[in-house]
Amino acid sequence: RTARATKVIGVAKGGIHPVMRSWERVEEIFRSIGFDVADGPEIETDWTNFSALNSPENHPARSMQDTFYIEGNDTQGKPLLLRTHTSPMQVRYARMNKPPIKVIAPGRTYRVDSDATHSPMFHQVEGLWIAEDISFADLKGVYLNFVKAFFETDDLQVRFRPSYFPFTEPSAEIDIAFGSGPLKGRWLEVSGAGQVHPSVVRNMGLDPEQYIGFAFGSGLERLTMLRYGINDLRLFYEGDLRFLKQFN
Repeated sequence: RTARATKVIGVAKGGIHPVMRSWERVEEIFRSIGFDVADGPEIETDWTNFSALNSPENHPARSMQDTFYIEGNDTQGKPLLLRTHTSPMQVRYARMNKPPIKVIAPGRTYRVDSDATHSPMFHQVEGLWIAEDISFADLKGVYLNFVKAFFETDDLQVRFRPSYFPFTEPSAEIDIAFGSGPLKGRWLEVSGAGQVHPSVVRNMGLDPEQYIGFAFGSGLERLTMLRYGINDLRLFYEGDLRFLKQFN
């Protein structure tokens, strides 16, 4: 009997994608301060994605230039679409849970956009806190503590700039600036936020005279790029192992 060589096929060791690392890190931070984590459908209705969030019929985000529409209609005869943000989970979660509501909703979102800083598919994390006595000061405190924990440094500042979003009033863009490192002193936008608009609170099935709260939305790719010093969003999706192995 002659010995026959046996070829052993090895299985390469896998790793977690850098954006998924950020996703898990964000969940861990917010769970530690009492937030639930919610998940929702990526195919949304017109009402949940736009109308319930105070975006009127003629809102520019509804145009074909921004939104991926798909075949089929919802129960109101409106076209179905790939969600353009994770904000629909504000209304979905609030209509299924009683206040106080503390939740984040990370997930994939879709818009017709593609360049060095935009992708047709990207990830967001939505945050929502609704209760009887939640103020803008709570938003500032929660987000400041979040970015300090996420970037593992106390040496940063947070700035709120007045802005406009249909689902919040007042609204703000949130910027951060590091006190050291290669990005020292540069203000960098990381989130849109604000006090939940009374019309949105009403669409949650709640009385805006009794309940108040804040919401924010942050791009997970943006946070990941800042944490690891990445300057081109497209690197995340090219599947180049030379790039991905650096994070494992």
